[in-house]
Amino acid sequence: MRKNLQSLNLLFVCSILFSCTISKQIQKTEKSESLPEAQREFRAAWIATVANINWPSKPGLPVAIQKQEALDLLDFLKAHNFNAAVLQVRPQADALYKSDIEPWSYFLTGEQGKAPDPYYDPLEFWVKEAHERGIELHVWLNPYRAHHKDGKAISDQSIVKKHPELVVYLKEGYWWMDPAQKEVQDITNSVVEDLVKRYDIDGIHMDDYFYPYPSYNFNEDFPDTLSWKAYLKSGGKLSRGDWRRDAVNKLVERMYHTIKSIKPWVKLGISPFGIWRPGYPASVEGFDQYDQLYADAKLWLNKGWLDYFAPQLYWPINKYAQSYPVLLGWWSSENTMKRHLWPGISISRDSSNISLNETLHQIMIDRGMQPQSMGVIHWSISSVIKNSRLADTLIKSVYKKQALVPASPWLSNKLPQSPETTIQNNGQQTTISWIQSNENDIAQYVVYYRYGKKWDYQILNRALKSATIGNILAGEKLCEVIVTAVDRNGNESKMKILSLNR
Repeated sequence: MRKNLQSLNLLFVCSILFSCTISKQIQKTEKSESLPEAQREFRAAWIATVANINWPSKPGLPVAIQKQEALDLLDFLKAHNFNAAVLQVRPQADALYKSDIEPWSYFLTGEQGKAPDPYYDPLEFWVKEAHERGIELHVWLNPYRAHHKDGKAISDQSIVKKHPELVVYLKEGYWWMDPAQKEVQDITNSVVEDLVKRYDIDGIHMDDYFYPYPSYNFNEDFPDTLSWKAYLKSGGKLSRGDWRRDAVNKLVERMYHTIKSIKPWVKLGISPFGIWRPGYPASVEGFDQYDQLYADAKLWLNKGWLDYFAPQLYWPINKYAQSYPVLLGWWSSENTMKRHLWPGISISRDSSNISLNETLHQIMIDRGMQPQSMGVIHWSISSVIKNSRLADTLIKSVYKKQALVPASPWLSNKLPQSPETTIQNNGQQTTISWIQSNENDIAQYVVYYRYGKKWDYQILNRALKSATIGNILAGEKLCEVIVTAVDRNGNESKMKILSLNR
């Protein structure tokens, strides 16, 4: 990390000197009104690499510029109290990381199959830098897109040339894998398995591109006649639509079990089109993903084949036929397995009061409707980073304080061990230090501190083991300190209060 880690310490300017001694440690292991609590909310942004939407800004940039652009995005997220980044690493059956399965991405180096020069692994870099800033890194994959129309030349390493029997051409210029073929499901699942095994990621993420949107083939049916006839010849009885949905369902369930068999704490998130079917609920009109993308997103949510569900609710609050709160409420009613429901939001990039208020209102509606697990994902990071008025409004209002990612109790509800904490008075300041057992399981630490009657806190990354705070703030003396550990599932250790006698 470029900045000295000392800059992350909690440091308040103090104007009054006093001395104190440390009293015996007091443990409080049960929740009570007197104990502080850090905010919990998933605050994420999509970072798209396809067509160089967000990063890198264009193909073939020098490595140093690629890295600097990445750092600028992560620094922005940290400075604005986001806690997760969703980075696209497989835009078209290629890789923005070192893969033995698929070629290097054109969108990274300007030539499919060409490695960065000088060599580095972008995903290793992103994971390291995100975690140093206390940000979760979720890797975003497109499960079936074989080649994007903006992806330039198709290399000999592409699935389009290596396995032409597994792909079809769409008239708008895309190549698409045939989801019904088991070999396709095997390839996508192997990519997921490889990523989870080799990288210290926090999540695997899929978006809304399952079977392609009809416009990609000029509104003609998906050209899978060969595999459909083979299915019928084998004795298959499903309708063509059900057969397609069944293929996608099998992959979703399989990916979930693959991830959990390797690293149970790695979350699977899916971000489908925001409407399941027109008429659900009754007032809703629009595109039918069930019938057109063959994505039975409601089933995945009902079955619990994911850890977070992020329907793309890219409509305003007061749009009757696609109302944001109406759709959010319907999806919430379908969340029978109590997974995280973190909607995707997309607001106009203009800085008008109408646009700013819409963003704030959507975040607050989510908080009010889902207080048990709050959070949204912003499409995309450019919508915030290129709108300085929106970014400034967020950090001064709804994102004013840091937040922990909500816990995932279905993965584990075992609390980590509490840190062994000591404090040392240095005159104007107090240094808080801690030692943590099983620190490899820890994602973050929270340092709570009380001046007078008011508690506050700071969330620190797992590499830090000390913090320095002032003994006086706004005329109030530092009275009590707590340090807790938060594990990869979001579970926070019991609180042990260190009191300071005056």
